[in-house]
Amino acid sequence: MVGTVKSSMTSQGALKTGVIGTVKGPGENGNQYVFITSDSRQVKIGEFVYYEVNAPNGESSFQGGSLQILGKISDRRLSDHLPDRMLADAEISPDAIAALIGFSHPNPEIYEVTVDVIGYFNPALGFINPRLTPAPGSRVSITDDDTLRQVVNKKQPGEIGSAQVGSLLLRPGNAVPVALDVKELVSTHMAILAGTGSGKSYTAGVLIEEFLQPYNRAAVLIFDPHGEYGTLAEMRGHPAFASTDGYAPDVRILTPDDITIRISSLDYHDVLTLLPEMSDRQQAILNKAFLILKRHRRGDYRWNVDDLIAAVNEADTSEDDEGNLKIGSSAPAIEWKLDRFASSRYFHQTNHLSPQDLFEPGRVTVLQMNEISQEEQQVICAAVLRQSYLARMNTAKEKNSPGDENYLPYPVFTLIEEAHRFAPAKEPARCKAILRTILSEGRKFGLGVGLITQRPGKLDSDVLSQCMSQFLMRIVNPVDQESLKYGVEAAGRDLLKELPALTKGQVIISGACVNTPVMCQVRQRLTKHGGETLNAPTEWQKHFDRSRVRSQTIERAPVTAKPKAKTLRGISLE
Repeated sequence: MVGTVKSSMTSQGALKTGVIGTVKGPGENGNQYVFITSDSRQVKIGEFVYYEVNAPNGESSFQGGSLQILGKISDRRLSDHLPDRMLADAEISPDAIAALIGFSHPNPEIYEVTVDVIGYFNPALGFINPRLTPAPGSRVSITDDDTLRQVVNKKQPGEIGSAQVGSLLLRPGNAVPVALDVKELVSTHMAILAGTGSGKSYTAGVLIEEFLQPYNRAAVLIFDPHGEYGTLAEMRGHPAFASTDGYAPDVRILTPDDITIRISSLDYHDVLTLLPEMSDRQQAILNKAFLILKRHRRGDYRWNVDDLIAAVNEADTSEDDEGNLKIGSSAPAIEWKLDRFASSRYFHQTNHLSPQDLFEPGRVTVLQMNEISQEEQQVICAAVLRQSYLARMNTAKEKNSPGDENYLPYPVFTLIEEAHRFAPAKEPARCKAILRTILSEGRKFGLGVGLITQRPGKLDSDVLSQCMSQFLMRIVNPVDQESLKYGVEAAGRDLLKELPALTKGQVIISGACVNTPVMCQVRQRLTKHGGETLNAPTEWQKHFDRSRVRSQTIERAPVTAKPKAKTLRGISLE
């Protein structure tokens, strides 16, 4: 091995710029190799390095007929260092110890570094692993910024279909911007998974800003259970979104008072979710009533509560032995529950938020549901998702025509906050079935979904596994970390180990939207973040000071003398 290194150095002269180590041999599996280095500053977990091989069939990634085989550092450990006993006394300098024993190298520590091979980059095919492991003695170099800009990003910043969310974490400043492929994000679905306070909603805001840039002009809908996305309204008239053709983002913030769903757009399971507890027989009667509605009204499903009550009575009607019609005991009970349901403020006989009201290229619509009960949120989300899916599918099949409220001739994207509420892992939920359908089939019809959750362990595994792009932020909970190993395959176990160490605003991005998983520092938002955590001590101090000022004002106010009250044995008679 020593001879190989010397020969290499003699034939090629001084080490190339960026060379940091020498290959020792293969790693634990066929896709790893190990190299030796004394440069501890550059061998960081997640850093990109490369070795060179001759290009097969004349293929070349740069001049000289050779290929740069990129890899990512996944582990490092000390291989050779000063004895522990010499380092035990903190008063003695390690440099002094090294000099005493005749070791004058500026870096006495030697590191053994493990690299997972990614492959060489082909502009048409992406990364290709040639399965050519480096020979012992091969040089290992740090990949330069210019190369990373080309091979990490499927799109370059500012291109149509790009989303520049930040920059490569391990490179200083903004040396390597990270620009994602919006087409892959919205067509193959995405998930933002992070612990509380890690910046997941902030990152989502950055993505929405990119989607509404002039080079994208997306049609976006956000389900906002906490009212955090209202600040996106600042995009209106913001100079960062200006375009020479006069484009400006349209932001519509719908408060709970603005949300109305037509009753006839609900199905049996939606109505059942909203009604008080029903017996098995009552559920059977209600289900039969929905079948009667469809049979009587055929293609026209715009029924009202009175129509449903009439269908319930018909479903619970039978003949006695003498041929007389008799309504059973379940119908009146169901009618009473339906009358209560008819008074709901969010479900109306005629008013409705149609897909055309919610979606438009260059527009983001925010449904603020912070004042709505959990059950009603479930049904609203299920109804909107179902109708949007049918609108895209029927428009693609030319069953809907212009002028129809369900006519959607363009792809749309829906972002769902607190996704574990709408698709819980081990609990029934009204949204779960429609989400599974959209995530598995929505790609064909141009309906994309983004899920955001702070508890990936509580999110349905089938739903999570369908999200082909993942944004992973700081997660400490062991259950949530374990769920990612099986639900997020693209990230790689080496980067998942970094999750607890990530700080606010740092994210691991993997999947279809990038050529290879990267650690990214999220850029600063153009609009204000609406989900900032309240500073409790500051608020306490502020309100305490206000209370003290009021108390002092009251004390200084002149007191009007009152006549002395009559008392009897110390007890006021007034």
